Amino acid sequence: MTTVLVVHGQSLQRLGLRLLLAAQPALTVIGEAAGAAEAIRTSERLHPDVVVMDGGGLGPSGVETVRRVARFSRVLLLSPSGDDAPMYAALRAGAGGFVLPDVTPEQLAAAVHAVAVGDAVVSPGLTRELIDAVRRERPVGVAAPDRTHRLDSLTGRERAVLTAVARGCSNAEIAERLSIAPTTVKSHVSHILTKIGARARVQAVTFAYETGLVRPAQPLPTPEPQRWTGALAAAA
Repeated sequence: MTTVLVVHGQSLQRLGLRLLLAAQPALTVIGEAAGAAEAIRTSERLHPDVVVMDGGGLGPSGVETVRRVARFSRVLLLSPSGDDAPMYAALRAGAGGFVLPDVTPEQLAAAVHAVAVGDAVVSPGLTRELIDAVRRERPVGVAAPDRTHRLDSLTGRERAVLTAVARGCSNAEIAERLSIAPTTVKSHVSHILTKIGARARVQAVTFAYETGLVRPAQPLPTPEPQRWTGALAAAA
């Protein structure tokens, strides 16, 4: 059973989200919060698996809220398209992904479950914007010294695993490509996250793009919200 905290500034929206999520299999809503301070306090007290948070109008204070909430729980943001820089900042702060507000209840539930286990979810309508934000944040292949140092700390096999993760491969697909056991892939991913200072796969993916290990490319078309096993796009 995945536990969820709902965060939204509007009481009617909170109620709707709570009822919608509570009706889905294997989800339990254990609380709600109306604002940033309450979200942080409640996350620290309840430690829900996932915090579903309104990401509309996400500014510096909102990104900081994501950063603080992500210390206790994984974060899934409901965010309209159109403002990619804050979304990218939220990913770096620890958000596990974004979905558009018009997702179906089943799609939202699937996104919550995916984020709960460390995968990441981004709706196709937001993927292109995030790639553009990566490019503007730092020219491809030009990494800050601390990121370069962290990249250099990875072994050759760990780099290969991180590259595959950033290209959207699941653990099973990585295992097949590298001829290793899925449990070994899981161990490598855990070591990678520790070495680069990332909480979840999505932060590892942004790290791979920022350092130039993987270069952005146009995302593949998909008919429904795209479940990442950690990819901003299918990279060339």
